[in-house]
Amino acid sequence: MRSIWNGAISFGLVSIPIKLVNATENHSVHFRQIHLADGGRIRYRKVCELDEEEVSGGEIGKAYEDADGTMIPITDEDLAQLPLPTAKTIEIVAFVPADEIDPLQMDAAYYLSANGVPAAKPYTLLREALKRSNKVAVAKFALRGRERLGMLRVVDDVIAMHGLLWPDEIRAPEGVAPDSDVTVRDAELDLADALMDTLGEVDMESLHDDYREAVEELIAAKASGEAVEPSESKESGGGKVIDLIAALESSVRAAKKSRGEGEADGESAAEGDMADVHPIKKAPPGRTAKKTAQPKSTARKSTPSSTGGKKPTASSAKKSAASPASRTKRKKTASEPASATKESSSSAKKQTSSGSRSTTKKKTAAPRKRASA
Repeated sequence: MRSIWNGAISFGLVSIPIKLVNATENHSVHFRQIHLADGGRIRYRKVCELDEEEVSGGEIGKAYEDADGTMIPITDEDLAQLPLPTAKTIEIVAFVPADEIDPLQMDAAYYLSANGVPAAKPYTLLREALKRSNKVAVAKFALRGRERLGMLRVVDDVIAMHGLLWPDEIRAPEGVAPDSDVTVRDAELDLADALMDTLGEVDMESLHDDYREAVEELIAAKASGEAVEPSESKESGGGKVIDLIAALESSVRAAKKSRGEGEADGESAAEGDMADVHPIKKAPPGRTAKKTAQPKSTARKSTPSSTGGKKPTASSAKKSAASPASRTKRKKTASEPASATKESSSSAKKQTSSGSRSTTKKKTAAPRKRASA
């Protein structure tokens, strides 16, 4: 990497020769301005307002514009005569805990590289001292014509320096916070905590600029003459007044879904999903017939009730035998199973045979009584 500044770190009486290297780079796609009529490039030329002639870089100097519009010329020699102890030195002024540095002050980042073999020992000493103390170094340095504030910290095995804004360059957040008093309920905080836990951590290496990739694909498609189809833009809910609880619950469900986690109990009902309806399976005809058919004990109990509690005679047995048959016919017309008819007819036959045996006994017993008389 090409160095942009050479100097030294002043660490008390220790001087560490270093090179300053940019730690970041800009990957944004840059565009040129063109004339829409013919595609010609638009260029900005530096022209003097007085004679309206174009001037080169060597003819251009610096000046400070006063409040009344007067230009006060300032030359490089004037600036070089100013007492600037940090012109070629990064002067460490203090060591402080990292949390004392306001992130709002963070500016550009640089890597500090040891310049030459003699710088390796003091460079390593400062790096290990920063590691063991868990602190950062606050320093002053001069770059691009002005003095700046910096913070030195360790990144892997390298000392990095972050340019810092001066404290008076940080604006106070006046009029930025909401004017009205807002009360946040515990339920809303619990949902916010749940959303934070669901989103969890992220691998910073996996984050990338989707917009830049889309622009590069657009340029490649246009360069090859391919037709570019407009992509569907997702609508953002900006500016809409929504139910905060419902929005948090939906955000938690969406975050779980994006991470492949299962939905929590009751979430599908909360979303308004309907339960699945499954048809009841029909049992085989034989099983249904056994359940619908009356047991034999019922048929036996119903027969004595029709005879008035007396012993069955031949006539009553015939009636009882006939009545199940008639009921069987009615059952058949009502599409009853055939097994129920068989059971009722068999019970009727048993009752008929028992009735006939009792009638025969009575007939044989009558002549004996007459003979004895």
